[in-house]
Amino acid sequence: MQVSIPTISITDALKEDAIFIDVRSPGEYEEFHIPNAISVPLFSNEERAQVGTTYKQIGQGKAIELGVQIFSKKLPEYYQTFKNIANDNKHKNIIVYCWRGGMRSGTVVSFLGTLKLPLIQLVGGIRSYRKLVQAELEYFSTIEKQYIVLEGNTGTHKTDILEALQKENYPVLDLEGLAGHRGSTFGGIGLQPKSQKEFERDLVLRLRELQDSPYCIIEAESKRVGRIILPDFILKGKDAGVRIHIHSPIESRIKAICDTYQFENYHDEFIHAIEILKKRMKPNLYNQITESFNNRQYELFVKLILEEYYDPKYTFAADQYETPVRFVQIQGLEDGIEIVKTELNSIVKGMGLLTT
Repeated sequence: MQVSIPTISITDALKEDAIFIDVRSPGEYEEFHIPNAISVPLFSNEERAQVGTTYKQIGQGKAIELGVQIFSKKLPEYYQTFKNIANDNKHKNIIVYCWRGGMRSGTVVSFLGTLKLPLIQLVGGIRSYRKLVQAELEYFSTIEKQYIVLEGNTGTHKTDILEALQKENYPVLDLEGLAGHRGSTFGGIGLQPKSQKEFERDLVLRLRELQDSPYCIIEAESKRVGRIILPDFILKGKDAGVRIHIHSPIESRIKAICDTYQFENYHDEFIHAIEILKKRMKPNLYNQITESFNNRQYELFVKLILEEYYDPKYTFAADQYETPVRFVQIQGLEDGIEIVKTELNSIVKGMGLLTT
């Protein structure tokens, strides 16, 4: 007699105050998961690899046997984990998912269901959620929105200003924050860069929050932010947007970069990243940069790499745009926030957009 497994679609699941349980491996969960889902893996990363190898080399039957052997040893602990979750969430549906809504989540729901744990399987697994995210991105690409773009050389507090504006409920789309990356060769050091799937998930969540705003504020980014590829509609919005170009004294920029990157704490990681730049620099400049960094002369290192490498690149990129631009001069973060707010409010008022 075939056991009937209770199921739910992703659209219905998201309407409920439910608990999502991700039974995929920790690595799969880390790459991408439904927001606030709890990781209760059926297999570890190594065990999943073993089962996958067995499937490819021997066949499905042996892979299932291996999976059962691994899972059977974990049953008492696994049952207790789910029982605790159920007891802590007595009035919420507990929705279990794997990659495609197949054997892993089905096994958990059917087996623990016989032990009176009220679990529901997500139809289509996390792939159904991924498709929903992609569909929403497609929808948001059709919505016309004015973009206001903060640009300026490295160290001009663009990201810090955006973060401050967002705290004041300005419609900021912090692309670097969503990507977990600062956008340069050194941008991932000290952070946890996100996968493309994670980025698109969080981007959709933020776009929902900004849906009613006729404009949004972004930083001038290239197509890639670390390993993240930005959607075309955001790049087109940026290219057509009104720009605020921030200037700041070199001393202020050097301090801002040293404060942000904390070179002393990540010295070895930066050494490796600097090596990546070797083929893009003239030998004499590369030698000066590496020597200053190895000697922990961090301010000299930043001054060299800004004036001789990054500034010329950013100037060239900015010169490619023909859209309206407003130039502002700031001395540091505090006055920068106020100056940029003044320009923003002027732009918004002048374009007849809603104010924040």
